[in-house]
Amino acid sequence: MNKEEARKKIDELTDILNEHNHKYYVLDNPEITDYEYDTMLNELSNLEEKFPELMREDSPTQRVGGEALLAFTQVEHSVPMLSLSNSYNKEDLIDFDRSIRKLIGEKIEYVLEPKIDGLSVNLKYEKGKFVQGATRGNGVVGEDITRNLRTVKTIPLKLKEEIDIEVRGEVYIPREKFTKLNQIQAEKGETIFANPRNAAAGSLRQLDPKIAAKRNLNIFVFNIQRMGNISIHKHTEGFEYLRRLGFKTSNYEVCQSIEEVIDQCEKWSKKRSSLSYEIDGLVIKVNDLSQREALGTRSKSPRWAIAYKFPAEQQKTQVKDIVVQVGRTGALTPTAELEPVRVAGSVISRATLHNEDYIKEKDIRIGDTVIIEKAGDVIPAVVRVVLEERKGEEKPFEMPTTCPICNEETFRLEGEAVTRCMNAACPAQLRRGLIHFVSRDAMNIDGLGESIVTLLLENDLIKDCADLYTLKKEDLLPLERMGEKSAQNLIDAIEKSKKNDVERVIFGLGIKLVGARAAKLLADEFKSLDGLMKASEEEITAVNEIGHKMAESVVAFFKEDRNLEIVEKLRVAGVNMESLHTSNEQDENSEKKFEGLTFVLTGTLEKYKRSEAKKIIESLGGRVSGSVSKKTSYVLAGAEAGSKLDKANQLGVAVISEDEFEKMI
Repeated sequence: MNKEEARKKIDELTDILNEHNHKYYVLDNPEITDYEYDTMLNELSNLEEKFPELMREDSPTQRVGGEALLAFTQVEHSVPMLSLSNSYNKEDLIDFDRSIRKLIGEKIEYVLEPKIDGLSVNLKYEKGKFVQGATRGNGVVGEDITRNLRTVKTIPLKLKEEIDIEVRGEVYIPREKFTKLNQIQAEKGETIFANPRNAAAGSLRQLDPKIAAKRNLNIFVFNIQRMGNISIHKHTEGFEYLRRLGFKTSNYEVCQSIEEVIDQCEKWSKKRSSLSYEIDGLVIKVNDLSQREALGTRSKSPRWAIAYKFPAEQQKTQVKDIVVQVGRTGALTPTAELEPVRVAGSVISRATLHNEDYIKEKDIRIGDTVIIEKAGDVIPAVVRVVLEERKGEEKPFEMPTTCPICNEETFRLEGEAVTRCMNAACPAQLRRGLIHFVSRDAMNIDGLGESIVTLLLENDLIKDCADLYTLKKEDLLPLERMGEKSAQNLIDAIEKSKKNDVERVIFGLGIKLVGARAAKLLADEFKSLDGLMKASEEEITAVNEIGHKMAESVVAFFKEDRNLEIVEKLRVAGVNMESLHTSNEQDENSEKKFEGLTFVLTGTLEKYKRSEAKKIIESLGGRVSGSVSKKTSYVLAGAEAGSKLDKANQLGVAVISEDEFEKMI
């Protein structure tokens, strides 16, 4: 076959296969068998191998991903990717409708779409060819994930028309594919994804496109962000045009009144579990584009649209057993072992019961039928017992009087809801304590996760956190899945952690009641671990924000011989015991320009680790909170910012980018 014949055949096969891809993945209406498709795909692949210069950009052979990237580059969106205000009941929807009518006073037609639980992306086409795909990021700047998005078979690489257009869609993993993905993860001994959204987001943010290609990602395209001279007057017309171009779009409902919208919300809420994909609500939009223009937008969200969030999905299941876990501080936490049940996108088989009082208050017994939900669609929780299904055979739960791990006596101190194992040498406390010591906010030892800590303990290589610093590469090599390179990397990471500021050591030691913020305050005040160890209860209480109970806990910790022994071993190993904050740094920051301001950090920051940004804010007198409220001064939003950004927009809290943050500091 000569080059010209090959060109014709490659063009013919590319067009035929792309058309069948569209029918199979987008229209769900295949016309040929898998064998026929694979035969043509193999023929095309062989021709492209012989004539690589003839391969087209939209070739279906390029859906498997290329070489891994070193990092994602940033993309500034030509049209901001706005987030939506949320509503949770019909009163919120009525208020939304009332505010629109107040502004434009006309008949309003609404479009209602399923709110796909996935990752929002922007797709850019030039002359009908897919040229760039980006994450939403903070709405203004996202990440270039083009190579990963090219692996999504429902994203057309070439449109039916040669136009310039940008569209917005939601990448997701269908329920069935999500279940299979987690089965594969479990078989490999890798992390199980909490829900399909996390799986989709994690897949698209892999630097190796081949990983994304294996994840069975899908997309619904729901909006035209930017277009040329296309005459579209309604959102529904835009939907139909997107379909003609070859995009996969979700179903939608047109409603002539807010009462119709409310009725549809109730219907969709009941049928959400029967869909092949996860939705966490519905999006209600004004259909007429000229009315949208008249309504305009707020700083981060449009006035012409709102998201309706479904109530937390609840399911009925049975409590098979109640087991007790022991944490790093000795706290005994009862956990319900449940008959597995699917709730809000994932199979739930366990739910924490918090403490003895929680169980008694809800009268939860082993064998009970209970209603569970995922609080915020994330954390499994037992809502109530179905008392009418109680048979009398159920067993009341009693908190153990001895630790289930070390058999030492347990205590519940007056005024506390928690029962504790007081044995500092308890293996469960040791394991949890080690996991805490190496964690990101403590000593931040890269590559030393929960599974490696467990391996080290099981092989008697360590008995406390100080023993980590005596490990040698040859100790690690016999361990499962530990090669020459990974062993050396781990030794290097442990060595690097010796140079950490003493505030990380204080936090890593796991002193009861001392969090990362308190550890920093104590390090700043006493300058060294020795200084803190010598401090009296009164001196510690004198530190701003440190209370009596915390001071009491610190003093008690350093009275224990075992704890003093560990500190001495860390010192001998060369772990830094001094504060690295010099007086010059404190002088530079003495103006405390963030005094009285509260920041919330959300999303993935590019220029700083969250811990670094937090440290800067606190050094300038500010405070970092974990949740957004009306008292929040600023939300510092990075890529993939989620519910905290939505809450900030809802409350009208100022949202700043990293660039704006840098100007402020």
